[in-house]
Amino acid sequence: MKYPLIYEKSTTSELLNRLNNLTPQHQRLWGKMSVSQMLAHLNVPYLIIKGDIQPKIPFLVKLLFSKSIKKKVVEEKDYEHNLRTGPDFIIKDDKNFELEKKKLEDLIKEVHLYPSDYFEGKVHPLFGKMTANEWSVMFYKHLDHHFRQFGV
Repeated sequence: MKYPLIYEKSTTSELLNRLNNLTPQHQRLWGKMSVSQMLAHLNVPYLIIKGDIQPKIPFLVKLLFSKSIKKKVVEEKDYEHNLRTGPDFIIKDDKNFELEKKKLEDLIKEVHLYPSDYFEGKVHPLFGKMTANEWSVMFYKHLDHHFRQFGV
């Protein structure tokens, strides 16, 4: 499956429309997160790229798993349901739906407006240097996966 580029206005509009269709009453179709936890979870990659979160990744994890995980993250194939996630992405406590939704809306608007060359060669804390296309796939695929998880 070819994913749309996050740098295109039409993609940003599509994702924001899906986000705005979410309500606190939406129930998951798979997984364990509530809708508000899912929104907080979706904020994490944006906070990482902005430098607001700096994940601590053990050296052995980087050495042994970064290439195989990166392949799954950036390949143009939808995620399977119920995949494991990194510790920085696990949201255990309940979150305020409206606050997390607004935060995600603002982050999507900000980051998706960066030109694609901003991402070219940008270093991911686990995967190392990534192309602009890999960053785009990673962001879109993650949003799409969780929006589908909640039926939007």
